[in-house]
Amino acid sequence: MPSYVVNKIATYDARFSLPAGAGSDSLHTNPEYCFAVALVETEGGLCGTGIALTLGDGNRLVCEAIELLAKPILGMAIEELMSGFGRMSRRLADDPSFRWLGPHKGVVHLALASITNACFDLWAKSRGVPLWKLLLDLTPEEVVRLLDLSYLEEVLSEQDALELLRDKLSSRPNREPILQRGYPGYDTSVGWMAYDDDQVCELTARAIDQGFKAFKLKVGSPDADRDLRRAAMLRAHIGDSGTLMFDANQRWNLPVAIRMCQELAVYRPLWIEEPTHPDDIRAHVVLASEIAPVKIAAGEHIPNRVLFKNFLQAGALHYVQADCTRLAGVSEFLTVSLLARRFDLPVPPHVGDMGQLHQHLVLFNHIALGHEALFLEHIPHLHSHFVLPARVNEGCYETPQEPGASCDLKLTAGRSI
Repeated sequence: MPSYVVNKIATYDARFSLPAGAGSDSLHTNPEYCFAVALVETEGGLCGTGIALTLGDGNRLVCEAIELLAKPILGMAIEELMSGFGRMSRRLADDPSFRWLGPHKGVVHLALASITNACFDLWAKSRGVPLWKLLLDLTPEEVVRLLDLSYLEEVLSEQDALELLRDKLSSRPNREPILQRGYPGYDTSVGWMAYDDDQVCELTARAIDQGFKAFKLKVGSPDADRDLRRAAMLRAHIGDSGTLMFDANQRWNLPVAIRMCQELAVYRPLWIEEPTHPDDIRAHVVLASEIAPVKIAAGEHIPNRVLFKNFLQAGALHYVQADCTRLAGVSEFLTVSLLARRFDLPVPPHVGDMGQLHQHLVLFNHIALGHEALFLEHIPHLHSHFVLPARVNEGCYETPQEPGASCDLKLTAGRSI
């Protein structure tokens, strides 16, 4: 096998305009979907692509951080790098200068996500397999060496992680049929905040025809009556058998969140997502008690494993929406998935990658960790920009078969770096 030594690192500031109203929510009213792209190339010309999502201005800052942070991996063979990636991840995250800017959050952590995701993509390509298969073929010991478990030791030690992985080995065949039938998705793109009622109904009808059975609606309007009217409309449109979720995108303070969640409860949501500020763990704890049995989902803006640990220990959320483009990439995503398994909570990811990379990770979570195959968010707006766009059929993600992590963009494909 060639050694595939990393000899070039580059970035690309990728920006994509969206159709009118698409991507809008209660706080992000006119988004531009952007990827801070890390390109990690080897002597043989093989290139790994990593992505981290931003919404416009600031994307270049993440690209600049990628260029600075990635220097330690230059000259390393990909197998050497990945054999102890947990140590490298910690080294990059704890850079004595850049750590001051976080630590472990914001621009620097987004850059680390893109670098890490590029490394995993390159690793899978170098072995000629899709990422989900590479991960499933690893031993529990090899998986644990990919992880930085620092600051988690009292909850998730290396031995704990090994035991969780080993415990599910014998029952894997029971969960492998997911590879044939596909991983179920839910449609976020029907319910953007700026869409009028007719557009929501039209898009929902189309999604139902495409096989989707679960749908998400943006809430958090300045006019609370609009939220309630739209919620009633969508519940009526999908019927009693459809699954409905609401997403406030952090809009409400705690008193408003309590009131609105209680009023929205009549429409039987599976969860209410990001009901208040993502750093306010105490508010989530109070809210979880006040609105029970309605469940809370969060994670889109929870930036690292330590904060997730605190949310889980406090009982502050019920659905763990980890995102490998917000966390420090695939490695920290897997760490948070193990944490969630430790607390027996499901992981339906937020898809800052548009579901391209996460379609691999949810297969690992289900088969290797025994996580419920609940849902993977579906947002199709950048579908045409990927070399190998995720395939969704009858509301389910088809299992990708091509080598890598499905992150190559047409903008950078074949581009010399």
